[in-house]
Amino acid sequence: MSAPPEPSPPPHLQAERVRDPYPYFAWLRRHAPAHADRRPGRPTVWHISRYDDVRALLSDSRLSKDPDRVPGYVPGPAGLNRHLVHADPPDHTRLRALVNAAFVPRRIARLEPFIADTADRLLDRIEHDTHVDVIAAFAAPLTFRMICAILGVPGELDNAATRDTIMATIAPGPVRDPARVAQDLHALLDRLIAGKRAGGEPDGTDLLGALVRAGDHNGAMSDEELRSTAYLLLLVGHDTTMNLIGNGMLALLRNPDQAARLTGPEAGPGLVGTAVEELLRYDAPVRDATFRCAAEPIALHGRTIGEGDIVSLLIGSANRDEARFPDADRLDVGRTPNDHLAFGHGPHFCIGAALARLEGAVAFPRLLERLGPVRLAKPDDELPWRPARVMRGLAELPVVRV
Repeated sequence: MSAPPEPSPPPHLQAERVRDPYPYFAWLRRHAPAHADRRPGRPTVWHISRYDDVRALLSDSRLSKDPDRVPGYVPGPAGLNRHLVHADPPDHTRLRALVNAAFVPRRIARLEPFIADTADRLLDRIEHDTHVDVIAAFAAPLTFRMICAILGVPGELDNAATRDTIMATIAPGPVRDPARVAQDLHALLDRLIAGKRAGGEPDGTDLLGALVRAGDHNGAMSDEELRSTAYLLLLVGHDTTMNLIGNGMLALLRNPDQAARLTGPEAGPGLVGTAVEELLRYDAPVRDATFRCAAEPIALHGRTIGEGDIVSLLIGSANRDEARFPDADRLDVGRTPNDHLAFGHGPHFCIGAALARLEGAVAFPRLLERLGPVRLAKPDDELPWRPARVMRGLAELPVVRV
């Protein structure tokens, strides 16, 4: 007996997915928890929306991360997809081991004074500004500076032009040709790698130098894997935490009672820590998990995901699942427990989670204190969200002091 026909999501909810995906996610969880999006000439994409399903499938070995299984589906510059996010074991195990040491929590914790100093310097620059774009003035330069410090990117390349080259690979926009973006990015990566090769032995904080050495001396990475890994770390090490700060500040502006808790009598490291976890849950910087496809048929909710089908695990939906989080659409900076999936789960758990948490813990109290009372400088529904396939982040967050 075949499964009953599946209802289609209302068009108005689909139309609002970039600006506000949560009503659409709620509809999916209620009516179509394993929803197949079938379009002529394209692979079938299954949207998985409930917490328990998303969590289980994030570590399910029946799902492959190899984009070669679905040629042409994964976007991005040519020749830069050979990294740990797009790899199955044993390649994933090998590549992750090469970068893991730079992101262990005890090593990241030693960056706190540098992160705090960088944040304070950025806020000093806008101390007397009436109008501030939190993304351009603070979140973007802070997070890019941190990943550049970890990778060992030279100071002359830690700038807005380099950030723009990296970010344009997600959404080139009308003024940048995708082919030129790819050309500029390859030139940038080749310059970085050549600089490491010319600079001798890397020091203990220079991850990119260590990766170059691993490829050149030990054969642990191919040239394509080296370029791809450098690109991946520059992109996600910056973009995800920038989104955390931007999305989180917007959530606090929309919920001033919760912002007040972070500056009031109960404020402290403990509350800041739970607040960062809640902001990660409430409006996750990664809306949909990265590429996965079924390596074999998978039965779910009376339906069968076919071999070769794309499986989109909706992290943003799972984090708002009422079955897991009581009053899930309410922001509560003191929420515990909070087993959100913002960093994924299983073998592909985000390698930069400790860095993102620390940057958030430094950023939010400082922003609230140093900006003082602010309001959005444009109507809420006019805020520009970047139309990325996986990430969820604001292009700008303009505020005005009141």
